[in-house]
Amino acid sequence: MSNTATDTLTPVLTANWGAERSWTLESYEQHGGYQALKKALGMAPDDIISAVKDSGLRGRGGAGFPTGMKWSFIPQDNPKPKYLVVNADESEPGTCKDIPLMMASPHTLVEGVIISSFAIRANKAFIYIRGEVLHVIRRVQAAVAEAYAAGHLGRDIHGSGFDLDIVVHAGAGAYICGEETALLEGLEGRRGQPRLRPPFPAVAGLYASPTVINNVESIASVPSIIANGAEWFSSMGTEKSKGYGIFSLSGHVTSPGQYEAPLGITLRQLIDVAGGMRPGPDGQPARLKFWTPGGSSTPLLTEE
Repeated sequence: MSNTATDTLTPVLTANWGAERSWTLESYEQHGGYQALKKALGMAPDDIISAVKDSGLRGRGGAGFPTGMKWSFIPQDNPKPKYLVVNADESEPGTCKDIPLMMASPHTLVEGVIISSFAIRANKAFIYIRGEVLHVIRRVQAAVAEAYAAGHLGRDIHGSGFDLDIVVHAGAGAYICGEETALLEGLEGRRGQPRLRPPFPAVAGLYASPTVINNVESIASVPSIIANGAEWFSSMGTEKSKGYGIFSLSGHVTSPGQYEAPLGITLRQLIDVAGGMRPGPDGQPARLKFWTPGGSSTPLLTEE
């Protein structure tokens, strides 16, 4: 793999995946983990929302809605409790970025959940993981338990006066529960069927209360924005899509896997990073004939 190919990568969320026992609190804190939380707790919640807005972070679940704008829709004058729900129901065939992130670095997600909950004034957060991936559920539960033991969760977090509890919820496996309102139905113990809108979740979501629903990667990106600043994040990517993303490459490439790169990277660049096309029977790299950019729900695209 050439240096020019690897230079296009921007390992942030994936930076410590190769560290020894990267999923533990000890390893995460050795690499600067939870420093962003301590910084965030000294900020005003609205300033955190503004920083996420200014960064240009957009939803990483597919729709690409601006995350900070979604947070600002929560009516703070509503007396009902506010909730944060993380959509970790990764069930689109061919999609494999959230599960590796939760396995390799669950504390990145947990820290993001705490900062995001503080920003929207939520005292309860839920991480909804598809039920088939029991090993992922156990790993995230262990990370949440470590965070409680270290004082990052629970009552009066680090003397800030902010309380937060996180519930790790195992879904029943229905594909439709990846849709945010069907996911809320599942969280409430009912069959996962999409709801009619309006009302939107920001006004009447979980238990008919104001709710923010974000993808794993969106929430996991928040600590790096708080730690490094909105300008740092927005300096990567394109004019309309700022920052970096985790791309999953599978199929006939030399090194399939997850690659973190600025948004706007081309498929050709990603294939170069993955070592090119896998050699065919004649020993020569196979020619790219067609590919799908986002799992089975997207059309087939050709080499052009």
